[in-house]
Amino acid sequence: MIGPGRIRRLRPAFRSRTFRMRILCTNDDGIHAPGLKVVEEIARALSDDVWVVAPELDQSGVSHSLSLNDPLRLREVGPRHFAVRGTPTDCVIMGARHILGAKLPDVVLSGVNKGRNVAEDVVYSGTIAGALEGTILGLPSFALSQEFSVETRERPPWDTARKFGPDILRKVIAAGVPKDTVININFPSCAPEDVLGIRVTRQGKRNLGFLRIDERRDGRGNPYFWIGFERTAMLDTPADGTDLAALRERYVSVTPLRLDRTDEAFSEQLGLTLK
Repeated sequence: MIGPGRIRRLRPAFRSRTFRMRILCTNDDGIHAPGLKVVEEIARALSDDVWVVAPELDQSGVSHSLSLNDPLRLREVGPRHFAVRGTPTDCVIMGARHILGAKLPDVVLSGVNKGRNVAEDVVYSGTIAGALEGTILGLPSFALSQEFSVETRERPPWDTARKFGPDILRKVIAAGVPKDTVININFPSCAPEDVLGIRVTRQGKRNLGFLRIDERRDGRGNPYFWIGFERTAMLDTPADGTDLAALRERYVSVTPLRLDRTDEAFSEQLGLTLK
């Protein structure tokens, strides 16, 4: 059962398609990533008309970037499988507007990402961006991510995504998705049998110290830098009802994210300020 919240139809929604769905799959981890095979398995549980268009190289953290200064190279790597030398956004555009021709996909799936995409991750994530691009193109779109722990980093529990993904997608597609909304799904870092349920959540917020700069020296003594994550800063107790809290408590997190980022509540006050 999906709870405690509900996805309400406040705006015109994508209606369920009872005919054979055409599904476009992408990711940001690259065409050879294990999670891409998982999302294809999930897609094939819903339809046999599945197309894969993914980045040729790892594009993690590229957000919603669009290639404007470099040409896109397209390579067919198998039947209905294409690699694009570009970003996840490029891949969805190429898939929907070029590869699939006149018949657009009915659904876009982006993932399954290796690692969760919650809280501030949604701003940086190429996985989320792939789904957002589908939403911009007017298609029901879903981002899927599999959380891992220190112990499961090399072997994330993909079976959790495999077990829960198809049913969640089936139900949400049947209910309808608002046209300016992308559905962000995160699976907890545990075996399928240890998942306690599914929660509809809101985007969480981490301690501001979760990012760190790691300075190192090359063989010539020159500095170079890595942006990393401070794990201890990510261990604070998250707020109830958030994506962070759901994963910590071993629930699948389903978060509806809006494409329109206007702060309506502040707009009136801002207008008065600028009079």
